[in-house]
Amino acid sequence: MFIIILLIILLVIIIANIKIVPQSKTYVIERLGSYSSSWNNGLHVKIPFIDRIANNVSLKEKVRDFPPQPVITKDNVTMQIDTVVYFQITDPKLYTYGVENPINAIENLTATTLRNIIGDLELDETLTSRDLINAKMCTILDEATDPWGIKINRVEVKNIIPPRDIQEAMEKQMRAERERREKILQAEGEKKSSILIAEGEKESAILRAEAQKESQIKLAEGEAEAILKVRQAEADGIKLLKDAKADKSVLTLKSFEAFEKVANGQATKIIIPSDIQNIAGTLAAASELIKKD
Repeated sequence: MFIIILLIILLVIIIANIKIVPQSKTYVIERLGSYSSSWNNGLHVKIPFIDRIANNVSLKEKVRDFPPQPVITKDNVTMQIDTVVYFQITDPKLYTYGVENPINAIENLTATTLRNIIGDLELDETLTSRDLINAKMCTILDEATDPWGIKINRVEVKNIIPPRDIQEAMEKQMRAERERREKILQAEGEKKSSILIAEGEKESAILRAEAQKESQIKLAEGEAEAILKVRQAEADGIKLLKDAKADKSVLTLKSFEAFEKVANGQATKIIIPSDIQNIAGTLAAASELIKKD
């Protein structure tokens, strides 16, 4: 009976000392108080009462958002800056035995490093040099945490909070800058509008001048055509007189009709030249000449 109880106790102890290490985990094993080994994922058995698990270390990347830290810039402006640190444990042994409370150590190291970097920058440089601050902090922290078995992957400046009066001054500056840009855009718009209006007026004047030119050309062509038609009508009339073999009396009558047209119904008197007969004779002679032609 005693042997059975002893076997049961022994079996329980053996089962209790069988450990399965999951993926991305490492167990740090101490034997009689000294570091013995690091167990990676898989099945492991430790010696009862001799071996013990000193630390259960996760190899996943960790993120720590540290609270804002007061820092002073080169031009003596105090501001609050909080950072986010991304790190990973690469050596479980060094992480276990390298430093007491590694997370607290990283936080303090981040604060002191941040103060040193910001102390060399002025306010404007601090607000516009986040990438530079991140790169410097990552390099310095990574070198400092190597003895602790920690790899700093990256550091990000999350917030930069300047004093209230500085914020108000910055807001006024931003407002003035926006107003200046607005005025510039408005002036450029008015300039473009004036240019477009001037170009439109220029094109309109050109079109009006071309239209007036075309109108004058058409008018001149019409007058020329009218003169040609009048001359043609006169020539046709003389030809008709010639074809009709008009005598001197007919020509004299036509002369009277011409004088009547000259009066155009407006004059009350028509002065007939004394040599009207001579004019009729001249017209008769012209008729004879046309006939000969």
